[in-house]
Amino acid sequence: MRAAVLHEIGQDKLEVLDDVEAVGFGPGKVRIRVRATGLCHSDVSAMNGVLPQPAPFVPGHEGAGEIVDVGDGVAGLSVGQRVLVCWLPACGACPACKRGQTQLCLAGFMNAGTPNFKRPGGDVFGFAGTGTFTEEVVVDAGCAVPIPDDVPFDIAALIGCGVTTGLGSAINTADVAAGSSVAVIGCGGVGISAIQGARLKGAAQIVAVDPVESRREAALKFGATEAVSPDGLADAKQRITAGEGFDYVFEVVGKSATARTAYETTRRGGTLVVVGAGAMDDVLQLNMFELFFDEKRILPSMYGGGDVLASYERAIALWRAGRIDLESLITHRVPLAEINEALDQMRTGAALRTCIEI
Repeated sequence: MRAAVLHEIGQDKLEVLDDVEAVGFGPGKVRIRVRATGLCHSDVSAMNGVLPQPAPFVPGHEGAGEIVDVGDGVAGLSVGQRVLVCWLPACGACPACKRGQTQLCLAGFMNAGTPNFKRPGGDVFGFAGTGTFTEEVVVDAGCAVPIPDDVPFDIAALIGCGVTTGLGSAINTADVAAGSSVAVIGCGGVGISAIQGARLKGAAQIVAVDPVESRREAALKFGATEAVSPDGLADAKQRITAGEGFDYVFEVVGKSATARTAYETTRRGGTLVVVGAGAMDDVLQLNMFELFFDEKRILPSMYGGGDVLASYERAIALWRAGRIDLESLITHRVPLAEINEALDQMRTGAALRTCIEI
């Protein structure tokens, strides 16, 4: 079986091998034939060590495909069923799930330390307990979420992570008020989805901030009212808010420097939403006076900040109704054999989302 493998953390290239085997199939598990998978920035962050991940591993967590085998004790899933991969399934029994905060369930993370694959030379892990840069993957049944027949695999893959994360940050976490002002820092696939969410909620002004010109141009097509480079943000703040700051600012980069900029760009009493996944040793500094005096809300948004199954259904309904554009998020397509080309497209900012077709 073919899969793209990172041998050591810190390497910038994946090796596509044909001697990888998906392991772990048994009771409570399903085997999925992956048909499409998106390249998310979190995959790159795991490769370079920003996000913790044992190696060697198969990246990828934003995928969709067909079930080819079902383990004993699995209900509601069958061979041939079309599914998307949920990399953070809710167990339904932990305190977070019982509180209705299923996106904070840690059960899925427990799988990250168990190898999903093996090669003749030893075990291979799957990113976030999944690993979708492969022809087949074995996951817990809860990771396989059925999708309607009219939803293409590439669209379903995006809904499995980037779209749900971005839309949810605006709809669930921030609950953007109609008529408000919004700035989104970082306009890849997740940032563009946050822009679409803010537009759906009725934001009057949506400023997209990104150093890459093509992403700024794309943001305008998805609902941003203005797009600026990072050095133009201060001017936009002055022009649009008379210097007060935006009602909502979304940090979709995952770095303390951009989070600090986002904080300073948020008005007093406004809301900073942290969407980007950053490193454990990258520390955001706030002094106690400003934290108290400015009364800004700082809201992290994990996987869209809500029930992911309900969020999937909402995204599909909005897509069907033409209220959100998901097809245009996919700006590049490559086969698995050219996965490193997709990595280059992400690192240079050339792609909003690259779909790897398997």
